[in-house]
Amino acid sequence: MTNYLITGGAGFIGSNFVKILLENDENSRIIVLDKLTYAGNLKNIETEIKEKKIQFVLGDICDEILVEKIFLENEIDIVINFAAESHVDKSIENPRIFVNTNTIGVQNLLEIMKKYWSIGKDEEGYPVYKKNKRFIQISTDEVYGSLELGEKQGIKLDENMKELLGRESIISYGSDSFEEKSLLNPNSPYSASKTSGDLIALSYFKTYKFPVMITRCSNNYGPYQFPEKLIPLTIQKILTGKEIEIYGDGKNVRDWLYVDDHCKGIIKISKYGKLGEIYNIGGFNEISNIEIVSILIKKVRDIILEKREYTDKYEGIIDKINSNLIVYVQDRLGHDRRYSINSSKIVKELQWKPEMDFENGIRKTILWYLENQNWIESLEEKNDKFKK
Repeated sequence: MTNYLITGGAGFIGSNFVKILLENDENSRIIVLDKLTYAGNLKNIETEIKEKKIQFVLGDICDEILVEKIFLENEIDIVINFAAESHVDKSIENPRIFVNTNTIGVQNLLEIMKKYWSIGKDEEGYPVYKKNKRFIQISTDEVYGSLELGEKQGIKLDENMKELLGRESIISYGSDSFEEKSLLNPNSPYSASKTSGDLIALSYFKTYKFPVMITRCSNNYGPYQFPEKLIPLTIQKILTGKEIEIYGDGKNVRDWLYVDDHCKGIIKISKYGKLGEIYNIGGFNEISNIEIVSILIKKVRDIILEKREYTDKYEGIIDKINSNLIVYVQDRLGHDRRYSINSSKIVKELQWKPEMDFENGIRKTILWYLENQNWIESLEEKNDKFKK
C-alpha cells in the first residue's frame, strides 16, 4: 500500500486528483491536508471522507508542528503539493500571503520530509532516504513568463509526435514554446512565489539528493473550480446575465488542459518520473481569452436550449446570453501576453497525452456547473461548519 499526503486536496486540481487517484490506485491510502481557504471546498471531497476512502486534516503547510505530527503518525510515501495561492489579481493586491504559502510552505514541507525520510548518510555525506519516497511539487507554466503573440496558425508535428498524440498538427499563436530548461522569468508576485518554491525544491535535490520532481502545467479547466478563474467565472456570469469583463483587448493566449488529463499526468510522473526532473504538462490547445468567452456564450446557450429543465430555469435570461455581455476593461498590471509550453518530454518519456478534446471538455464543464449551482452557495457554510 502506498501512503499519500495530498496538500491542497480540497481545492480544484487537488480534489480532482484525489478522485482520479482512487479510481486508478486501489492500493493507496490518502491523507488530505487543506486549510480551506475561500477556494478550497470541503464539499469537493465530502463523499470520499464520508465513505472513509480518505482522511482529512484541517491545516496549513506552513504549520511545522501539524505537518510533523502527520509524518510522525503515518509512514508517508508520496507527497503531492497542490497547496498554493494561485490567483494573479489577488497576488497583486497582497503578495505576502503568496510568498508564505508558495515559497515558505514548500520549504517547510521539504525540511520535514527530509527529516522523516532520511535513514543515514552515504560515503560522501549525502543523506540516504527510505525506498520509494517521492515529493511532487505542482507548479505552473507562469514561471517561464510571457511569449510574443503571433498569428494563429497550424503547426505540423514531427512523425514521432503525430503517432504519440494521434493528431497531425496543433493550433498555436507562435512558433516558440517554453521547454523545461527555458529561462525562468516570472512577471507577477504569484508566479514569482511559485518560481521560488520550485527553485528551493530543486536545491534540495542538488544539495541533499532529495527525491523531488516538479510539474508545470498550463491553464486547467473542469469541475470544482472556484469562480475566480476565467472559465467558471464566465459561466457564472452568463447564467446570471451579468457583464463579462475582458482585460485589455482579450487577445491574451493560454494553453488549456482538462483537469483529469493533468491529474493522470501527475500519477504517471509520481510512478515513473525521474528524480530531480521537471515535466511540463500542457494541453497542446492554445486559445485566446476572447475566443474562450465567445465559445462559452454559445455553448452555454446551446446547452440550456437542449433541455427543458434548463430552458425553464433560465427563461428570464436566455435572450441576454449573447456577445453583448462582453465588456472590455483596463488591462491587468503586468498581464502576460502568451503562455505556451512544450510537453513533448512527458509524451515521449512517459507515454502520456491529453485525452480530452476541448469541445467535449468544455461541454462537460458547463454541464457540471449547470447541475451543481448549489456548490458555490454552500462553499462558505460548509467550510465554516467543519472548522467549528
